[in-house]
Amino acid sequence: MSLLLEYPFFRRALVVGACLALCAALLGVNLVLGRYSMIGDGLSHTAFGALAVAAAMGVAPLYVALPVTMLAAILLLRLGKKSGDTAVALLSVSALAVGVLVLSVRGMNTDVNSYLFGSLLALTGQDVLLCAVLTVLVLGLYFVFYHRLFAVSFDAPFAQAAGQKTGLTGAVLAVLTAAVVVLGMRLMGALLISALILFPALSAMRVFGSYRFVTIGSAVLALVAFAAGLFASWVLNLPTGASIVVANLLVFLLCVVGVRIFAAVRKQKKQEIG
Repeated sequence: MSLLLEYPFFRRALVVGACLALCAALLGVNLVLGRYSMIGDGLSHTAFGALAVAAAMGVAPLYVALPVTMLAAILLLRLGKKSGDTAVALLSVSALAVGVLVLSVRGMNTDVNSYLFGSLLALTGQDVLLCAVLTVLVLGLYFVFYHRLFAVSFDAPFAQAAGQKTGLTGAVLAVLTAAVVVLGMRLMGALLISALILFPALSAMRVFGSYRFVTIGSAVLALVAFAAGLFASWVLNLPTGASIVVANLLVFLLCVVGVRIFAAVRKQKKQEIG
């Protein structure tokens, strides 16, 4: 453990990954409850398409992908639940196709490859700073707008009727989600980053029954799964992004099995008492 921390790239990966896992888990709770769980997949493909175009034009990929993905996130959330899934599918496939076509013409370079599959070595000091700022913004959002996020996630029409600015809340949530997706592609890769949004929230919902505990549980489980996946990837020489996703999958399965075992034991004890 101490030996790994001596490497600067590993320290950067640890900080960036922990920040991203925390932000994605917190935002993921609201997205899953609001039935926008697949938005991360659509945004990651959109970001990849924008990155490919930016790389082909010789422009800094981050400065193109971030605003494009933010606009796409706002658009998808504004479309609502009825057409949201269709829009995510169309945007996801179209953006990925554009990215592949651009790469086939210009050729795959190392920088774009790291965005597609993720890489520990690709992380820079700028990534650490941006992820730290993003974490402060997400935590600030939860502290300031906790009750508003709760209302919007469970019943947006009622929250709007009660006078809350659901459009503004949704826009902020969309922008922060887009930032998580774009910044997380360096470590996780465009094909896997959406797992950080989806798995921790689903795992926490299997164990806890209240919004507050689901939020806290999602954050804790995300950090545990990230740490396990990161160290497993280093020890076993496996791809970092895939290892973190598999760790999240194992945590989810443990939550499902654990809850069922607990329910079965509790039922048996009630029968014995009765």
